[in-house]
Amino acid sequence: MSETATMAQGEAGAIGPGRLVLVVGPSGAGKDTLLGLAQAACTDDQNVVFPRRVVTRESSAAEDNIAMSPDEFRRGIDHGDFAVHWEAHGHSYALPLDINDDIRAGRAVVVNVSRTVIAALRQAYANVVVVAITAPPDVLAQRLAARARHSDGNIADRLSRSVEDVSAQADVTILNAGSADYHGRQLVRVIRNEGWRE
Repeated sequence: MSETATMAQGEAGAIGPGRLVLVVGPSGAGKDTLLGLAQAACTDDQNVVFPRRVVTRESSAAEDNIAMSPDEFRRGIDHGDFAVHWEAHGHSYALPLDINDDIRAGRAVVVNVSRTVIAALRQAYANVVVVAITAPPDVLAQRLAARARHSDGNIADRLSRSVEDVSAQADVTILNAGSADYHGRQLVRVIRNEGWRE
C-alpha cells in the first residue's frame, strides 16, 4: 500500500477550521452501511459533507463512488485533482480536491479512507477525527463471504491485514456488532461533535 498527500500550490499550514472525519476499519466492518445511515440522518445539515470517493472500480449498490479508469486516475494525479490518493486491494482511491473548500468553510467532511493515509491527513488538516468501525473476526468473515465481491481479493488476507502506525490510532472506536441504526446514530454524534455515547 502507498499513500500520497497532494496539497494545493502555495498552501501554508494545515487546512481548517472545519473537521475532517476519517472513517476507517477492516473490510466487512460495515463502514458503508453506517456511513449511509449517517448521511441520511445529515441530509438537511449543510455543515456536513459526504464527498464521493474516486475509485478505479465501478460503482455498486454498496458504494457510490466516482469510477475512473487507471489512465484517468493517473491523469487526475498529474493535474492535482485529488486532496489525497492511495492504493489498496489492487485499486486506486482518491478524495476530490474540493473537500479543501468545505474544510475552509468550516464544514465537517466525512470520508472512508485507508488507515495508511491517516498520518498524511493529520499533517495536512488542522482538525482530524479518526473513527474506527470494527466487528469481531467471525462477523467480519461472515460479512465478507456474504458480500462475495470478486474485487475484494482473498478474504483471509483482508482479515489479517493491519497497519502498525501510532498515528493510525482511532480517536473513537465503534464496535459494529449490534443494531446498525444504533451504531449509525453513534457515528452521527461523532460527526456533529456531540460525543458518541447515547
